[in-house]
Amino acid sequence: MDPRLQSLADALWRAEQTRSPIPPLTDEHANLTVEDAYRIQLANVERRVAAGDLVVGHKIGLTSKPMQLQLGVDQPDFGHLFRSMWFDSGASVDFPLLQPKVEPEIAFILAEDLVGPGVDMHRVFAATRAVVPAIEIIDSRIADWRIRLVDTVADNASAGCFVLGSLPTALSGVDLETVGGVLKVNGEVVQTGAGAAVMGHPAKAVAWLANTLTELGTPLRAGHVVLSGAVSAAQPIQPGDHVHLSFGPLGTVEFVWAKKEGSA
Repeated sequence: MDPRLQSLADALWRAEQTRSPIPPLTDEHANLTVEDAYRIQLANVERRVAAGDLVVGHKIGLTSKPMQLQLGVDQPDFGHLFRSMWFDSGASVDFPLLQPKVEPEIAFILAEDLVGPGVDMHRVFAATRAVVPAIEIIDSRIADWRIRLVDTVADNASAGCFVLGSLPTALSGVDLETVGGVLKVNGEVVQTGAGAAVMGHPAKAVAWLANTLTELGTPLRAGHVVLSGAVSAAQPIQPGDHVHLSFGPLGTVEFVWAKKEGSA
């Protein structure tokens, strides 16, 4: 690996381990490409796997217009999900977080591998075992969320952790384009959105991911979780906050953020 890219991967890794955000990578490395950023991401994915964690799926970021406007980008990205990041609905989430925000999402649970090229919505439907409501807790190792696309890609697409609902729903039983989510923090509605906010349909985002990963030689696998993207803008949270998401016929998912010692 290019020593410069390795040094940036090391800096992000240290930021996560020490709970100390760093300046944007692009401040001093304005010529970094998206391809460079994914190499940095993968270096830390490999480091986490070597330490004993397990990849359980992927997240798609920056799929909705609100998130693209919020972060000033015009294309999706992806990151890796690990077993250590996974919480079930009702959990007290004690994951070490620096500056977390929550997003309402629809998670796809795959029954079959999704291998491109040419994956479309119909192939995604056929390969999906079920969908569940999900709250993604995004986080950034970049200070004050001052991220450009390259910064967030390198930082595992600003992944933190995620919480999945417990009621699986077959795709045949719901219209994901029109299903609506209502996100509450401490009982107050803070965000709403519908599935169509995610690239017109969440399955389109999953198809994009499957084709992109196939090009990189790491296709989606049966059993993987895919967080398809936020249906609204992200909402900051504070320690002790109770977060609840209702997604109509998909059911609900909730958690309390129990701040872990040493987190920001």
